[in-house]
Amino acid sequence: MNDEYFMKQALKEAKRAFDEDEIPVGAVVVVNEKIIARGYNMVEKLNDPTAHAEMIALTSAFNALGAKYLTDATLYITLEPCLMCAGAIYWSKLTRIVYGAEDEKNGYKKKAGNNWPFHPKAELVSGIMKEECTQLMKDFFKNKR
Repeated sequence: MNDEYFMKQALKEAKRAFDEDEIPVGAVVVVNEKIIARGYNMVEKLNDPTAHAEMIALTSAFNALGAKYLTDATLYITLEPCLMCAGAIYWSKLTRIVYGAEDEKNGYKKKAGNNWPFHPKAELVSGIMKEECTQLMKDFFKNKR
């Protein structure tokens, strides 16, 4: 199993969001090459602006492990995390963050600039299945206009 395999799993979550008329972002948390948590955007469903895919997946992972830190986990997200999610990722002490598409409008890079918003020991990988992740977002917003 590799980054592409787990990003495909995150994309399945994003498609669930798409089907429920949510902005299509999906996430999975992986420990020892096993998915321990999944999440997709539920902002509209829960009427909660903090119900991002990452937040849902992280909460599920904390509960699955019975721990407040995810030091041996990787988070796969279809879209670059926003600053709020970057903060949650920081506090969870994830060792690895992998995302697909850039979020030029609301991604952490636009808000944090050159400041590293993740834990100092965290590794960041971007662009995994970027085209597929980007296309899903484009399809969603094309249907909205």
